[in-house]
Amino acid sequence: MTNIATRRFCLVLVKPSHYDDDGYVIQWFRSAIPSNSLAALYGLARDCAERRILGDDVALDVHSFDETNTRIRPEKLARMIERAGAGMVMLVGVQSNQFPRALDLARPLRARGIAVGIGGFHVSGTMSMLGGVDAGLDEARKLGVSLFAGEAEWRLDDILRDAANGALKPLYNFMADLPGIEGAPIPLITALRAWRTAGGVTSFDAGRGCPFQCSFCTIINVQGRKSRRRSPEDIEKIVRANVAQGLHSFFITDDNFARNQDWEPILDRLIQLRENEGIKIHFIIQVDTLCHRIPRFVEKCARAGVRRVFIGLENINPDSLAGAKKRQNKITEYRKMLLAWKAARVITYAGYILGFPNDTLESIRRDIEIIKKELPVDLLEFFFLTPLPGSEDHQKLVRAGVDVDADLNKYDLNHVTTAHPKMSANEWERAYRMAWETYYTPEHVDAVLRRLVAMRCSASNAILLMTWFKGSIHIEGVHPLEAGFFRYKFRDDRRPGFARVPAWEFYPTYVIETARKLAKWSSIYLDLRRKYVRIKRDPARLAYTDVALTPVSDAEIDTLDLFHHTDAAEAFVARERKPAAAPSAAVTAG
Repeated sequence: MTNIATRRFCLVLVKPSHYDDDGYVIQWFRSAIPSNSLAALYGLARDCAERRILGDDVALDVHSFDETNTRIRPEKLARMIERAGAGMVMLVGVQSNQFPRALDLARPLRARGIAVGIGGFHVSGTMSMLGGVDAGLDEARKLGVSLFAGEAEWRLDDILRDAANGALKPLYNFMADLPGIEGAPIPLITALRAWRTAGGVTSFDAGRGCPFQCSFCTIINVQGRKSRRRSPEDIEKIVRANVAQGLHSFFITDDNFARNQDWEPILDRLIQLRENEGIKIHFIIQVDTLCHRIPRFVEKCARAGVRRVFIGLENINPDSLAGAKKRQNKITEYRKMLLAWKAARVITYAGYILGFPNDTLESIRRDIEIIKKELPVDLLEFFFLTPLPGSEDHQKLVRAGVDVDADLNKYDLNHVTTAHPKMSANEWERAYRMAWETYYTPEHVDAVLRRLVAMRCSASNAILLMTWFKGSIHIEGVHPLEAGFFRYKFRDDRRPGFARVPAWEFYPTYVIETARKLAKWSSIYLDLRRKYVRIKRDPARLAYTDVALTPVSDAEIDTLDLFHHTDAAEAFVARERKPAAAPSAAVTAG
């Protein structure tokens, strides 16, 4: 006989957004990228509820919200908990740029006596690299917020019991003991929440940790450099659970899925679901620039339903890559890798970092022109080189006493946060804007679409992505990773320190602004659509070729600007031309 619960504990999970430059929360009718942290915590909490970890007489009610697509009102969260008689709010997956917003959500909750915890990359990163010395963490401590560093698998039970007993600790620090995740409760969000993302995308991590040492990265210092992974059985369970609630699109959030030691059995499971059972599923993954050298990897990704792949290209200057400890990126492999994905009919989009020590406005312009001409990448997204808290770069600057911007809200890779040796802040910002304008010219967009059509890739899907990338920067003024469909703004949800705009001014301005933006979005899409239709009707469309689509040959080392645009590039190519040792097991092994 099942015990009937006589008490309730209300657990509210919130993934905060952050503020735009005008002080409003960045929020959408449909956001772009689902939060894996929210999915992971919801899955763990749901498991806790099913096991009645607070006692057979206590019902654990779990609610999850992503502020990028849902308005969060602290007073409503407080009333939910007060009606239940007990509970807490967990602000989960909080990145550095979201930490100010997290504190602003916590203040009114703490003022009403609601227990609040904050976890995520900012807490974990600063604990890992700075021993928790951080002004934002100090402010949270003053508010009586509990801080969580590390991961919640196999630990959430104890935290919830502490909360139910009114005995939450000021700090839970699990950074020295990162858990195994095989067999852990699966990441999951409800279909209702998933459909608040564009295309109903949900997410999961197949593994955590990265073996590389990139100095600008926080992953290695938060999730570690040792691979921890879910089993192929776990992955199949995740996919089936989501398909059962009507979700078929997945973002695998591993920083580098190609280095997951179980990549092949995982892909074999997904291939079986697609090819043997007819389950329609498709994926977005992240990989490194050497993934094409792993036998069968690209081919099996395509068969498993990978439609888009994100690649950390980062730069085409070997000196910049070496300075950032991204030595695994080899410019001599870029074309081979991109052409391999192109042959598999998978759309590629690559990250490119602006602001390495040798960068100037003109060198950045030159490098982008080389990429446009010689590399068959579909979409390129740009980032400021940012000393993110939790990275080695940030740790070095702080310990050396170098000025970094104190406003964590700017640490979104879309703002200048420290000085550059060759560019002023204004020049660096000009270079950033110029980069987007230079890559997404009408002529180059036409070339990208022609390449996609010639290679029989999904150019229609690329049109939507290009619209998103162009519009995010030029219309909304936010990075594509933070963009979405139909921007929400609420008059009362403005960052402290910004004036509250009178209603008579705010609402007409918002309506007019929204109408103008929608017109611009439509103009971008229709223009791209017209280009695509014209290309599709071209009888010679399948015969199109250009330098980027030309098969890799030994002769290109002498002819392509990619290998001669800097002394560092020439020196790198000279070293690569020397007789090579046998490929390492890390590259050739699955």
